[in-house]
Amino acid sequence: MRLLRSLPEGWEIACMDESIFIFDALVRKVWAVRGRRPIVLVRGRHRRTCLFGALSLRRKQLFRQYPAFNEETVLAFLRLIRRKFPRCYLFLDKARQHHHSRKIRTYLQRHRSTLRVRWFPTGTPELNAVEECWRQGKNAILGSQFYPDFTQLKTAITNYYRTKRFNLNIKKYLLRQEKHTSRN
Repeated sequence: MRLLRSLPEGWEIACMDESIFIFDALVRKVWAVRGRRPIVLVRGRHRRTCLFGALSLRRKQLFRQYPAFNEETVLAFLRLIRRKFPRCYLFLDKARQHHHSRKIRTYLQRHRSTLRVRWFPTGTPELNAVEECWRQGKNAILGSQFYPDFTQLKTAITNYYRTKRFNLNIKKYLLRQEKHTSRN
């Protein structure tokens, strides 16, 4: 990828994504007495929180929780990205909230001198390193855990993503994109 080989001075490359965490237990494996059916406490509710994340080539990271995934929360997170990465090439998927929102397109157009967007090919979440953060986080936070109330779940998510340092090779993920586009 040419951008990785010749990144302009003072510029950063970052990937951004969102994930929804549902207020319920995610059962992976459980210990149970042989011959007895395990009992798993679940809420059966549909309360959710949306987590936004960005990882950079220089291993900086930014995570924030929002009550929804819509153009307003995407815009709020893009403002945080511009503060954290003043000059940035931002890799995004083509979610409706990114790609079709007039507000988002206007914002990106207005700040194109310092925030340049590159789109991941449609239907290729494996190219975005932030997806691995969601996988690890959901296993650690939701895996066979029961939270008595929604606030405790949100606190656990905040604490995990505030303290966890993801040591992912962003370049490797982005180079997968080059291989993917050359095959198609």
